Amino acid sequence: EMKLRPTMFTNESCYLPPLRHPAVTSFSQSPGGEVSQYLLHGGKTPNNELSQKLYLISYVSSANKRSSLCCVEKDLVGDIPEARYGHSMNVVYSRGKTAVVLFGGRSYIPLKQRTTEKWNSVTDCQPLVYLIDLQFGCSTAYTIKEIQDGLSFHVSISRNDTVYIIGGHTLESNIRSPNIYKIKVDLPLGSPAMTCIVLQSQLPVSSAIVSHTCSDEFLIVGGYESDSQKRMTCNKVSINNENLDIQEMETPDWTGDVKQSKTWFGADMGHGVVLFGIPGDNKNHSSDSNFFFYILNLGGEEDLMQSCSQGSLEEQEDSMPLEDSEEFVFCGDENFDDTYNEDDEEDESVTGYWIKCCAGCDLNVNTWVPYYSTELNKPA
Repeated sequence: EMKLRPTMFTNESCYLPPLRHPAVTSFSQSPGGEVSQYLLHGGKTPNNELSQKLYLISYVSSANKRSSLCCVEKDLVGDIPEARYGHSMNVVYSRGKTAVVLFGGRSYIPLKQRTTEKWNSVTDCQPLVYLIDLQFGCSTAYTIKEIQDGLSFHVSISRNDTVYIIGGHTLESNIRSPNIYKIKVDLPLGSPAMTCIVLQSQLPVSSAIVSHTCSDEFLIVGGYESDSQKRMTCNKVSINNENLDIQEMETPDWTGDVKQSKTWFGADMGHGVVLFGIPGDNKNHSSDSNFFFYILNLGGEEDLMQSCSQGSLEEQEDSMPLEDSEEFVFCGDENFDDTYNEDDEEDESVTGYWIKCCAGCDLNVNTWVPYYSTELNKPA
């Protein structure tokens, strides 16, 4: 069951702007362990600027059964990755240690090279692989001779001390890369070591969704074969003795709306379940808030695809636009009570979205100008 609910932030949270195409990964203390945090890096802000910040996001349970998010910005030192989007981030485990591998993406051209005509022009990031120590915030850039291009919108999967970079493409070419870069990370007591092997595959893809059913098996869904061609097939990727076995799965029964749409987007819901959406046909409407959402279940004994929600312009009460701080919340095994509780009313003191000013602050919230266009009239 899928429902929409506001998501609250704790008082300790920093402001998390809406970001497009950031790198996101889950973090656990051990391979296959319980997820304790999510890491989020980069992305485009509503002002069309690029972020270079690394956020650590964790769930905080409250007494009234409402889950809050705690978002903390992690300071990095050393070789700090430049602001970017369309890149990847994975957690590796070696010799009882953990580290984060960051690669690829696109960035704006350097300030000295900008002109009025190409101020927002982007370029592929350098083909550097960054290794980040989360405990101390140390970031180190590695040059790997096997990787000559800074790929964007690629697929990345990781197992133990190895990251696999699949597909992706550069600005110069509309061709999705057939290469798989197998990056192995060693974390001894001294300096870390990184090696790379290039594998060949028949899986040229970009912007696909990855869902894992177990530690050794991943599903790759959706994406694009080119800028104008969606990829309608699904693949199962198995890791056996550090070798990849890629098999094409039975094609889901896509609806006509999915087949005809030019774009789609989505995210992993875990255990082979994927949520994805397509923009509705807005030719006859002034609003662009009409979307169709689907759940694709490839982790069970049989494939299941169902429409789970649809924006409706005729039923405004049921399709009110979400505010800046509201996100999707999915209900799995846990149930929550929808009955009214006065403790659930929004409390400005615990949202974490209000400025704590000095005694002499003369800020007038009625005339305050937001930094981000999506903040409306709320200071953040």
